[in-house]
Formats: sequence, C-alpha cells, structure tokens
Amino acid sequence: MWLPALFLIIGLLLGFMTNMSIPAEDTNYLSIAVLAALDTLFGGVRAQLESKFDQKVFVSGFFFNVLLAGFLAFIGVQLGIDLYLAAIFAFGVRLFQNLSIIRRLIFRKYYMRKQAKKDDKS
Repeated sequence: MWLPALFLIIGLLLGFMTNMSIPAEDTNYLSIAVLAALDTLFGGVRAQLESKFDQKVFVSGFFFNVLLAGFLAFIGVQLGIDLYLAAIFAFGVRLFQNLSIIRRLIFRKYYMRKQAKKDDKS
C-alpha cells in the first residue's frame, strides 16, 4: 500500500541530488505533470484504503492524467492562453480532496483499532 509513496520519496531524493535544470519554457508542462502524477498517487492510496484499488485503473489513470494535462498545456501555449491553469486548478482541488479523505480514513481505522483493543480488554 505504501510502495507508491516510498518510490515518490526515492524519486524526490534522486531529483534533489542531481544538478538537472528545467528550461523555463518547459516549467508549465512539468508542473502540470507533477500535479497529475500526485493526484493519481493519492487517488491510488485512497482507493487502497477503501479496498477498491485496481492496478489497471491506477496505471491507466496515471498515464491518461499526465498526457491530458500535458496536452492541455500544449494547446494553451499554441493558443497563447494559460490553459494549463485550468488543469492545475482541477488537479489541485482533487489532490486536496483525496488528502482529506485519506486523512479521515486513516483516523477512522485508527479509532476502530483502538476501540477493538478496548473491547478486547473488557
């Protein structure tokens, strides 16, 4: 369940340890791709906590979200408008919603375990 988060941490560490720089014209694409990937990651964690995780849905959703977000950014650049902001808003909202639900699910499971231990002692 926590394997995606582990690889996220490993990826961040590797990214911070290298001296790569992103060209300024590609920062919009990268920011939107990172948000889409994080949205999919937290959606997968949420699905796992709800016992609804499907690996095919997770992988296809990851690539679809990243490609769609990149396509929106590309179309926006071609049209001369900041269309990528719409995707950033959408993924940002979903990211915070998923984090909120994950937090509630973790607390609920924690309190259920705590209650079960309390009931076992009685």
